[in-house]
Amino acid sequence: MHVLGIDTSCDDTGVAIVSNGRNIGSAHLSSQVDLHGPYGGVVPEVASRAHANVLLPLLRQTLKDADLDARDLHGVAVTQGPGLVGCLLVGIAVAKSFAYGCGLPLVGVNHLHAHIYSAVFASEDEPPDFPHVALIVSGGHTAVYLVRSWEKMVRLASTRDDAAGEGFDKVANLLNLGYPGGPVIEKRAQRWAGGETIPFPRPLTGPTMAFSFSGLKTAVARYIESVPYGRDSEIDRICFSFQAAVADSLVEKTLMAAQQHRVKTITLTGGVAANRTIRETMAKAAASNGMRLVTPPVSLCTDNGVMVAGLGTILLEKGYRSNWDMDAMP
Repeated sequence: MHVLGIDTSCDDTGVAIVSNGRNIGSAHLSSQVDLHGPYGGVVPEVASRAHANVLLPLLRQTLKDADLDARDLHGVAVTQGPGLVGCLLVGIAVAKSFAYGCGLPLVGVNHLHAHIYSAVFASEDEPPDFPHVALIVSGGHTAVYLVRSWEKMVRLASTRDDAAGEGFDKVANLLNLGYPGGPVIEKRAQRWAGGETIPFPRPLTGPTMAFSFSGLKTAVARYIESVPYGRDSEIDRICFSFQAAVADSLVEKTLMAAQQHRVKTITLTGGVAANRTIRETMAKAAASNGMRLVTPPVSLCTDNGVMVAGLGTILLEKGYRSNWDMDAMP
């Protein structure tokens, strides 16, 4: 079963063809980092126009690279939400037109559920079993789910304010390190030579599964205001200490969810899951508690069409269909 997947939820244009829900036939991704970098964040109108400019060429190239044409496809999956409404509508319009013109079934996919499904593409032979606990952590979302099946995902808790990725972007901005913040903070943290860390708070410690990163961001801002940080080594120390606080918070809440629901498998997905420190910290914690951690390749942590095509395949096989009046659900 060959399914075309389209994702235009934010600032990456992703198109892919996946066979049988797991085999990647072709995948392309167009990044807009250079467009939004000067603004320090994503500008929705700029993002929407960029999607409109590149989506059709990407679609044609994806079909060509997979050595398929429309007659070989069995369905079209597209991100319906959540995301930026203008961006979502670009992808939905193209998906509707393509599916209708080619006589293919159409299915709208939840962007967060697609991220969770991306763990299927991990290098391990065995995909995640059910039920399992899934942590999705990105620029716009930080949440933990109980995944009973690919059709039944229950959100257990989410962030009460900033997402973890948003925290990385804001701290990078405070340190004048540029945008996006995640990769540059990780790079600077790796440069730190070691020694005494800065005791930034671990937010919402205690019995709640909910996340919070606004207070941590404020603590970093107050530290920067009170301590000269012009030296590269001090910037590296701030980045290391902030990153460690985020990792500890993510691990604590995820393990709490896994233990309460008595599951033995955790998945870690989303753009921030590309962070090596967070991956390693979660892996060590899972192993020490007798659990298995499954993560997708770094290339599939950020937004992409592969995860949409993969989950779309499952939904189409189960009989799910979207109407031609399907709208965005931002």
